[in-house]
Amino acid sequence: MEFHQASDPGARPVSGDKLFSNKKCLAWFHAYAGPDKVVGPEAMERFCEDIGVEPENIIMLVLAWHLEASSMGFFTKEEWLRGMTLLQLQNKLDYLRSELNDSAVFKNVYRYAFDFARDKDQRSLDMDTAKSMLSLILATTWPLFPVFSQFLEQSKYKGMNKDQWYNVLEFSRTINTDLSNYDEDGAWPVLLDEFVEWKKSWSAS
Repeated sequence: MEFHQASDPGARPVSGDKLFSNKKCLAWFHAYAGPDKVVGPEAMERFCEDIGVEPENIIMLVLAWHLEASSMGFFTKEEWLRGMTLLQLQNKLDYLRSELNDSAVFKNVYRYAFDFARDKDQRSLDMDTAKSMLSLILATTWPLFPVFSQFLEQSKYKGMNKDQWYNVLEFSRTINTDLSNYDEDGAWPVLLDEFVEWKKSWSAS
């Protein structure tokens, strides 16, 4: 994995074996940060382009988790320094991707995504954001995701709370694709009870 050379030779690191120094990491931050000393959405798009990763790639969520970023699309200097120095980002993108193979890390990233993507004025994720984040995280690992996404599209729900969010992951990991081991008397949120009922009626039609 190589980084593109920046127009300012000292602004961004290029590939090599040298570890990130705090000074280089700070210079890299200022190459992207705006006047408010925050790396915002447009700057993050440039950052993604420079490291050769699509902004919608789940790697960016894993990176944000490492940075302990509090808001989607925005990174403070403290978050940047903490995470980038820790990761020494050069040649680490494959490592970020491989981390998702660890079920405990995957669960932590998934749970982190709720607060990361949530409007801080709200206790729940709005449904459009929830669907986008679920697609990013679960679309390639949960066979029932396309059906669940269809259910959300036609449901009455306008958002998803933290309990529902956490339980969707647990459901995806423990419930068979044919729903044969789903316990209707279990402690699942009503959202998932309704999904199971909808899926069964949908399959029967």
